[in-house]
Amino acid sequence: MERRKFLQNSAMATAATALATPAIAQEVKELKIVSSWPRDFPGLGISAQRLAARIAELSEGYFDVVYYAAGERVGAFDAFDEVVAGNSQAYISADYYWKGKHPGWVPFTTIPFGLTYVELDAWIKYGGGQELWDEIGSEFGLKNLACGNTGAQMGGWFNKEINDADDFKGLKMRIPGLGGDVLAQLGGSPVSLPGGQIYENLVSGAIDATEWVGPYNDYFMKFYQAAKYYYWPGVHEPGSQLSFGMNVKFWESLSPAKQALIEAACNEENARQMAETNANNGIYLAKLIDEQGVELREFEDSVFESFAEASNHVIEEAKNHSSLSRRIYDAVLNARQEIGGYHAIADVAFVQKRNQALQ
Repeated sequence: MERRKFLQNSAMATAATALATPAIAQEVKELKIVSSWPRDFPGLGISAQRLAARIAELSEGYFDVVYYAAGERVGAFDAFDEVVAGNSQAYISADYYWKGKHPGWVPFTTIPFGLTYVELDAWIKYGGGQELWDEIGSEFGLKNLACGNTGAQMGGWFNKEINDADDFKGLKMRIPGLGGDVLAQLGGSPVSLPGGQIYENLVSGAIDATEWVGPYNDYFMKFYQAAKYYYWPGVHEPGSQLSFGMNVKFWESLSPAKQALIEAACNEENARQMAETNANNGIYLAKLIDEQGVELREFEDSVFESFAEASNHVIEEAKNHSSLSRRIYDAVLNARQEIGGYHAIADVAFVQKRNQALQ
């Protein structure tokens, strides 16, 4: 009897204590994300919004995610400084936009005659690329993860035919990264513009040509209204890697589990955006040709050779910036030989022979 009474009293005391003790609220971590893409922008913008939503979903309320498209909090090219300063915790952008801060950022998006998506993904994850990305990021207070890719890009939109390298002389073209430096080597004038400002500049004649991404993304930009020549293949961006760049203090404040959550969301979107791009490029290329009368042109071999010569020059200049820059570029070029060498006799060779055999 005494034992029963003791257990009842203990249970009541436990219940009373539980009722009297306020519930401990789950910790909520602020995560403001700024982007270089306009809101609801087909391809790039939608991918960035999808990633932000996925992080919020996986965190089950731990991250209070607020996503800002380009211009809603800071300008498209101001995302880097915003996150470095700690005013926002992360950006979604292309790291070659930060070339002026350090040329070592460029290869983590793409370089002319560089790595395709398959090669770049392998290098970053298993070839030492992430470690070099972390090293340059640490100099600026950032931690970066791959979070999307749009694959090999088209050569661009031109309002005149390009028959030889001399046709680039005096050409005003929107083209960022080392691709812009290659154009300058050929006598052109590279112009840096965020995605949301390209169309108006092309229509007004402020620029003569532009590159963007590929048919899926380009279709919605309506470049065909101002430039009817669509050239391929692009040498400037063979596999354009996008970056989820975080303030390193924010990153280091996270538990290993929460870091893994962000890594998982970025890995998912990295693969998903590439799949979405591949699924749509062929469809929208047909629409551009059949519905809009776009003329698809292939760059002549002599033009490609001029691209290659200019590319070698600008890459060497970028390497000479610093020892870190040299190590990054040397690592990418080594990956082009080792990873790309096998890729050439595997996927590339198979697709070429498959298409030839089925003609």
